[in-house]
Amino acid sequence: MVHEHRDSAPSAVSARLSRRTLVAALGAVAAGAALGVPRAVAAQARTAAATGLDDPAKKEIAMKLVSSAENSSLDWKAQYQYIEDIGDGRGYTAGIIGFCSGTGDMLDLVQLYADRAPGNVLATYLPALRKVNGGDSHSGLDPDFPGDWRKAARDTVFQTCQDDERDRVYFGPAVAQGKTDKLRALGQFCYYDALVMHGDGDDPTSFRNIRKRALRTAQPPARGGDETAYLGAFLDARVWAMKQEEAHSDTTRVDTEQRVFLRKGNFDLKTPLDWKVYGDSYHIG
Repeated sequence: MVHEHRDSAPSAVSARLSRRTLVAALGAVAAGAALGVPRAVAAQARTAAATGLDDPAKKEIAMKLVSSAENSSLDWKAQYQYIEDIGDGRGYTAGIIGFCSGTGDMLDLVQLYADRAPGNVLATYLPALRKVNGGDSHSGLDPDFPGDWRKAARDTVFQTCQDDERDRVYFGPAVAQGKTDKLRALGQFCYYDALVMHGDGDDPTSFRNIRKRALRTAQPPARGGDETAYLGAFLDARVWAMKQEEAHSDTTRVDTEQRVFLRKGNFDLKTPLDWKVYGDSYHIG
């Protein structure tokens, strides 16, 4: 496990940003057909709409890429039951995206689970999770919380809650911002991985401020910029942010993963994909 390399937002990680869907794109295709737009153009629009990171096949790739860095494994679904205190000052880190007891996202997750499955094994920890939010304390959680988390992780309702919170807090906002910036799947993934590690708070190393730092150097395609140049600037800003904290100073998840795809011009994250994280090699065929 290499969870010591991940980070969660210190504060406003639960900002609700709506996910973009294919509805608008498909509506545009239908409108184009009604106006007599050539079928080839409509087909191109459908293809473009299908290559975002929210395409199911691309999303599966994204989950595996993140898991290779977070868990040293491509088996991201095995991480529903993961839980430990990695000593980063954020209390317990757990689940498929590293929800933390000290940053609020774990509290939101357990509350959602309680809403959907009242009386579940984790519901009794809600008062304690509210008290420890914002710090690294285990007060009211030890000694049984880790074992109960693993029990809950066998429940498909809890697994779905983890999926939904991942999408609401991290994946959805990253894809939405990427599409707004007119970035393809690779760019959307770069945003997602940054949001997973840094959250989207107001601190200088948060996702929004990494993006602002990149904008000082280059512009995204939505502003007339070159996609390669902009993603290079974004990854430079991301590396800067990672190096501000010793636990994240190993930047191979950028250097030998994301930059590899960028150098190859693989903006659509087409397979096969080969990369390294922390010296380990991975492949998706």
